Amino acid sequence: MPLTLATIVEALGGTLHGAPQLEITGLAPLESAGSGDIAFLSNAKYQSQLRGSHAACVIVGPSMEAVARLRGACIVSSNPYLYFAKLTQLWRRRKGAAQGGFIHPSAVVDAEAQVHPSARVGALCVIERGAVIGADSVLYSRVTVGEDCQLGARCIVHPGVVIGADGFGFAPDGERWEKIEQLGAVRIGNDVEIGANTCIDRGALQDTVIEDGVKLDNLIQIGHNVHVGRNTAMAGCVGVAGSASIGANCTLGGGAIVLGHLRLADQVHISAATVVSKSITKPGNYTGIFPLDENANWERNAATLKQLHALRDRIKTIEKEAKS
Repeated sequence: MPLTLATIVEALGGTLHGAPQLEITGLAPLESAGSGDIAFLSNAKYQSQLRGSHAACVIVGPSMEAVARLRGACIVSSNPYLYFAKLTQLWRRRKGAAQGGFIHPSAVVDAEAQVHPSARVGALCVIERGAVIGADSVLYSRVTVGEDCQLGARCIVHPGVVIGADGFGFAPDGERWEKIEQLGAVRIGNDVEIGANTCIDRGALQDTVIEDGVKLDNLIQIGHNVHVGRNTAMAGCVGVAGSASIGANCTLGGGAIVLGHLRLADQVHISAATVVSKSITKPGNYTGIFPLDENANWERNAATLKQLHALRDRIKTIEKEAKS
């Protein structure tokens, strides 16, 4: 169902320059938008795409207003990216996205589980004994919520997620391993989104905790007894080992690894593919990636790195001799 520009601005705010009754039939990227689409520009380096865009309307910041108005209709917002995010939500609602409580007939919900009447549980989900699913949460197909695990309100859990599998705990007994029963659970707060095929293990004794507002991408592994602070976001394939504690408002790029029992302060930002091997106590951006190179060059550089400690000692010796 089309939206007019007037309807969009009435719902989301912003300053409209253009015909209020212009109908929008789709949302699209700036470079490929057609005559019925609305797009956004949040980075000035893409303003060349703005001039040539065929979009019916473009959402821009104040610095791009003059250029956008020369091109055609625009909505000016202090944060175009955030505005576009809210527009996608408005669009979904207007398209009649499924609302209200529903449990698919193929879902298996234990009689001792608690599913809020407003929650939605998709096909082939499994909700085990003692699990709790909060108000307005949505579980897509094949989600498993293990025994005694809790999911808060307004959460979105994508297909294939497993919440509350056993943590990886084994005690060595000679040449064999003795399983450590995982007796904790998983507690997930409100407004959390969990991407497809992500696994969050239950705690060994205490619970694994995911606080309010956390956003997890696809294929993430959260080990047992991990604690993730509010509003932290992790991109795909991140791995967090057991008993690590990650602060609030952190970000972890795709493929990053956090070793077990480490602590990350609030507002720590880890680059993609970085291995965090020590605790981080100060907010900031952290990167630990050895650059890509041709294999022969990489091997030579790696061999040189092994000699750095010895070279450092030699330099210290030379400096001492020079001072004496």
